[in-house]
Amino acid sequence: MVSQRWKHSKTCVYNVAYHLIWCPKYRRKVLVGEIEKELRKLLNSKAEQLDATIETMEIMPDHVHLFIKTKPTAAPHWIVQQLKGYTSHQLRETYPELKSRLPSLWTRSYYCESVGHISEDTIKKYIEEQKGR
Repeated sequence: MVSQRWKHSKTCVYNVAYHLIWCPKYRRKVLVGEIEKELRKLLNSKAEQLDATIETMEIMPDHVHLFIKTKPTAAPHWIVQQLKGYTSHQLRETYPELKSRLPSLWTRSYYCESVGHISEDTIKKYIEEQKGR
């Protein structure tokens, strides 16, 4: 039986996940109260549109952490671009005070780490052992 951690398409079986972090401009502590609640809804909504799943989300006053699973055809940069662009536009329209405090909601930078079920060392060992088969 196939484990639930894998997804399937016509041509591949995959388990692609990323840990993403990004901050508001100037690391301002604006992600609180109603803005935090709305951001949470917006991120889940946009992830669904992108055919991605947010497994875990933590919104701190000055940064966002996501553990997101997606298709292998969705580049991490594109995912971050879509999430940040959509949430910035929606939040700044709903909460005008964000426009007066920040020239743009998010910084241009972000942190991304690929996350897998198997460790890097295990994969290296597996590949090295293939030659002897």
